[in-house]
Amino acid sequence: MTTAGTPTTPDGTGPLSGVRVLELAGIGPGPFAAMLLADLGADVVRVDRPGARGLAIDPAHDVTNRNKRSVVVDLKDPDGPDRVLDLAERADILIEGYRPGVVERLGVGPADCHARNPRLVYGRMTGWGQDGPLAHRAGHDVSYIALTGTLGMIGRPGEPPAVPANLLGDYAGGSLYLVVGVLAALHHARATGTGQVVDAAIVDGTAHLSAMIHGMLAAGAWQDRRSANLLDGGCPYYGTYETADGAYMAVGALEERFYGEFLRLLGLDGLAPAHQDRTRWGELRERVAARFRSRTRDEWAALFADSDACVAPVLSLREAPHHPHLAARGTFADHGGIVQPVPAPRFSATPTAIRTGPARPGAGAETVARDWGIPERVNEDPVADGD
Repeated sequence: MTTAGTPTTPDGTGPLSGVRVLELAGIGPGPFAAMLLADLGADVVRVDRPGARGLAIDPAHDVTNRNKRSVVVDLKDPDGPDRVLDLAERADILIEGYRPGVVERLGVGPADCHARNPRLVYGRMTGWGQDGPLAHRAGHDVSYIALTGTLGMIGRPGEPPAVPANLLGDYAGGSLYLVVGVLAALHHARATGTGQVVDAAIVDGTAHLSAMIHGMLAAGAWQDRRSANLLDGGCPYYGTYETADGAYMAVGALEERFYGEFLRLLGLDGLAPAHQDRTRWGELRERVAARFRSRTRDEWAALFADSDACVAPVLSLREAPHHPHLAARGTFADHGGIVQPVPAPRFSATPTAIRTGPARPGAGAETVARDWGIPERVNEDPVADGD
């Protein structure tokens, strides 16, 4: 794991250097999407509300606000909307995550912003989308992925579906689709001079992630129930097994040659035909499970470390940064006392970096006004903790 100082580079690095992004503060997928744009080199200015905290933690630890600057604006003040519109006039991309209609009532909706900046890409991040029967309803990650069929795919039969934190909905189905959308729209805006609205809904993105599964379902190659398929834990050579110390190993020996290596290292004979014979999968699972219970996780990890059996130890969040492969690549870094993933993906000509720690609310007002050429009236007093 790299240490503080190693992954940092001066401002203005990354493939999105020179792109200005305005983020209306929220929680969940919006801040993560803005962080990803900031990691890629964009100049991201977050508009925080007075006294507001995104996550219920010290803002100094909110890694989703790294590589950004913050100004504080109260949109309910008479001049609040104009302050945001001043920023929107100079931005390339705006990101907001309010329920449909809220920003319009606040005076900073797409029409208001495009009147000042026709080239602006206006990214809207919601769970249900801008229209439809549920558009104005509250929800969270687990609500959205439940309706798409993806939550129902995860877990063991006879048990409740397993909740994948908020990674599948908020971040994979939400943030990443918002980023793809606003960058595609930015490409269009630069080619045509015309901005547009990007409606990124978690239900849409999460459903889109299951495209391959729907194809397999239509072809009869996927059963619409948990733990009955090749990739959902139903296959005995694609899943997890408990070890002697109560830890787990992950197995992904799908291809025949990897499966053969897997059996060889486990010391199991006579099971090669079970690779394609589903009638023997129960027997295979029992024998594999028994073998894994005979040694600790770290003993198995050492045995499989130099093989192509596609077997790996299941690590905790605190363990992961110390794995030799991730440490060698510098996948995690200690920046400002916070161990965190470094920006991804990686670029040969325009490298990215953790340039600054989490933006404290309001602490960037002076430099944003200077760099974006904003009237002095946007400089509200910072309310940052510890500043």
